[in-house]
Amino acid sequence: MDGSVTLDDLADRPSHIHEEEWLMRVELAACYRIFDHLGWIELIFNHITSRVPESASGGEVHFLINPFGLMYREVTASNLVKIDLDGNIIGDSAWGINPAGLPIHSAIHGHHPNAHCVMHTHTTAGMAVACKTAGLDWNNFYSAQIYNQVAYHDFEGITVNPGEKVRLLASLGDKRQLILRNHGLLSWGETIAEAFARLWTLNRACEIQMAAEGIPGPSIPLSEEVRQQCARVNLQFDRKYGGGQNVFDALRRTVDAVDPSYRA
Repeated sequence: MDGSVTLDDLADRPSHIHEEEWLMRVELAACYRIFDHLGWIELIFNHITSRVPESASGGEVHFLINPFGLMYREVTASNLVKIDLDGNIIGDSAWGINPAGLPIHSAIHGHHPNAHCVMHTHTTAGMAVACKTAGLDWNNFYSAQIYNQVAYHDFEGITVNPGEKVRLLASLGDKRQLILRNHGLLSWGETIAEAFARLWTLNRACEIQMAAEGIPGPSIPLSEEVRQQCARVNLQFDRKYGGGQNVFDALRRTVDAVDPSYRA
């Protein structure tokens, strides 16, 4: 299991939940609290999903999603909802799920075996760039680090149509960051930390672009050579260099200091 696992992570584990699944639940619940801390919230909407380890799912593709109706600051390890690729709830849950979260997340979890975490946001900066015809430019420190690593998917309306899955996967291709046009941002990773690092970088690039476009005068362009160098040298997604886990753990310590109730 990735991350800084402590005895506290297992203290509240119900006996009927596999240890590996419980550790995943705690880390995912922490991620929801981190999003809340960062202001990456849209009332009770949007989703972060994580695939249940095969040791706990019997080889089936099950993933955890937020209970529909709760704010991110209310999400805990125990109230996360476990579902299959068709959205059927596995086990008991006092909560349902938002059907708009199913096609996007189930498509990626079901198609990419290594997609253990999928994140989707409606941040102001992300949606603003998603609404621009030209999309993300590559002329700031953060966008250059993900040069040619971002895919686009055209808006088809509220994402409740299962038929959109095929088109979304075709749009995504082999990329792990996606701008949903007129809609928002998405990332996936082999760990929660990797998905977070990818989304943070993409969102930060959008924030800088939005701010720069509000200042009169042209932006300074980056050369193709510099863009390629930034994307090549950027190691924050590489698991050999932590894969973003150190950043995620630091943010988790921040939310722990405020409210560690997500562990229950």
